[in-house]
Amino acid sequence: MTTEVTPPPTSASPTARQVWSRARGIALALVLLIAAAVAIAVVRSDTRHGELDPRSADPYGSRAVAELLADRGVDTRVVTTLDRATAAAGPDTTLLVAVPDLLTGPQQSRLHSAVTGSGGRTVLVSAGSASVERLVPGVTADPATSLDSTLSPDCDLPAARRAGTADLGGIRYTTTHLTADECYPSERLATLLRIPDPSGDNDGDTVLLGAPDILLNDRLDEHGNASLALQLLGSRPHLVWYLPSLADASAASEEGERGFFDLLPSGWLWGTLQLFVAAALAALWRARRLGPLVPEKLPVAIRASETVEGRARLYRKANARDRAATALRSATRTRLAPLVGIPVSQAHAPEALLPALSAHLQGDGQSLHTLLFGPPPGDDAALIQLADHLDALEREVRRP
Repeated sequence: MTTEVTPPPTSASPTARQVWSRARGIALALVLLIAAAVAIAVVRSDTRHGELDPRSADPYGSRAVAELLADRGVDTRVVTTLDRATAAAGPDTTLLVAVPDLLTGPQQSRLHSAVTGSGGRTVLVSAGSASVERLVPGVTADPATSLDSTLSPDCDLPAARRAGTADLGGIRYTTTHLTADECYPSERLATLLRIPDPSGDNDGDTVLLGAPDILLNDRLDEHGNASLALQLLGSRPHLVWYLPSLADASAASEEGERGFFDLLPSGWLWGTLQLFVAAALAALWRARRLGPLVPEKLPVAIRASETVEGRARLYRKANARDRAATALRSATRTRLAPLVGIPVSQAHAPEALLPALSAHLQGDGQSLHTLLFGPPPGDDAALIQLADHLDALEREVRRP
């Protein structure tokens, strides 16, 4: 007696373990990205809080120099808008601009017009090429910064000669002004530049500092930093400390309304573009076929009879006698057509196949039509009988 063993049902859905194996790489990358972002945010928030702010006592703040100036009778006032900064320009005022590169082009032009001819002193801290050409025409910022941070004055400016060595460095400048004082050179380029008022009608001037180190709390007591800072910022009784702010309404009113993408830093846009390029290259790499197809040996050879039996069981389980009968008749017609001289392309056309079969067998064309193109069987017994008749018909046609 033969016992038929039904195989256990299988599922095509991936298990939780398979899903985790596929997704753990992406999950790990996301965790590392979030951790790096948090670490960068913490580091920046701890070390750069209140940078160059005369009200801040942090290492990168400038409260110490503001208090020393107050002891010498110089009052310090902090402004964050361009309107207040330009209104304060005058012969008895020193205007310090903390980060000139944050100003827009129109703002820089307005500031230059306000301080030119005012008779006061303007101090620009770390003005790069984005701002120095508008704020101080005739001066160029070198793209290569100084490698040294402690430099000697090497100029005739009294304030620099009295201070001696100081922590300047940073951005280096060249100028076409013949009367300029070029101090603290690094590889023959000045890191402190004093430009007298071009009109020559007053004592106004502009001072460019390549680095903010002499103004910072944690560097003020080193070398001649304090002496140089007090002399540069204490030449007038009033000091206006301008901290450019992104919330300044003058930036929006002069440049027009800015869109969402204008507010994003350029680094984020470049990073997004690089991600898209990397994704496109990865897709191209995965989709590309490297060479011709290579046949692969199956681990187990499956007999044709087992495949037929398996398909038959599926038909039986689905109660699909009509499909089984259609498959049997179609396969029989395909094999019979070449035997009676009919092209395979016309094997399923009754008007072409049946006359050729009738002439070959000299039989009844109506019975052949019912056998090869008739209705589906009504039960399993009729299906088995149909298979036997089709097999007998093929054997008869093949008989010499």
